[in-house]
Amino acid sequence: MSDYTPQIRELMRSRNLTTFRELRDRTGISEKQLLRLRRGQLQQLRLETLTQFAAGLELSLTDLLSMFDLVPPNAIQKEYDRLQTQLIEQRETLLQEFQQSSLQTLEPWLLQWSAAAYAAQQNPQAPAVKLLPLVRPIEQLLQQWGIEQTAIVGSEVPYDPQQHQLMGGAAEPGDLVRVRYAGYQQYDRLLYRAKVSPV
Repeated sequence: MSDYTPQIRELMRSRNLTTFRELRDRTGISEKQLLRLRRGQLQQLRLETLTQFAAGLELSLTDLLSMFDLVPPNAIQKEYDRLQTQLIEQRETLLQEFQQSSLQTLEPWLLQWSAAAYAAQQNPQAPAVKLLPLVRPIEQLLQQWGIEQTAIVGSEVPYDPQQHQLMGGAAEPGDLVRVRYAGYQQYDRLLYRAKVSPV
């Protein structure tokens, strides 16, 4: 059985640690886990434990593992690089899927908005209400994401400082205020407070 106690003691000395209890307190590992480290039984420890131990001593995981002569540092670096590349590719794939899904929902708006905006510019007297149906795909997308309005513009509601932002004047909680801009929440998380003014 290997004994890595001298290497660990050297590491402790460089970190001004004099006892194994101090080492355990610094790194947050148990006595049993430390014993396995001293014996070089790293394969019996979870990766999180090794990472936690290394972080507690301000070491990289690569440096810690190379101290135990288990894996050549270049092999660890290659595996790390491979995992990083894989993570980046997964992120890109997820982003593309997300964009594709969002575009499918927005397609009707995307195809018609430029023509509608042009028509509105050509005829400023045209009623804006005709443009409202074009906004439905955006509303559907927000609905898919769990985003909903917390207040309806024009409505009068009791003032709640948690939900509302005063645009001017003063109001006490419970006073009636008029909603000027809608607020939004995503599921139970408030995104934007509704902007209100005193009635």
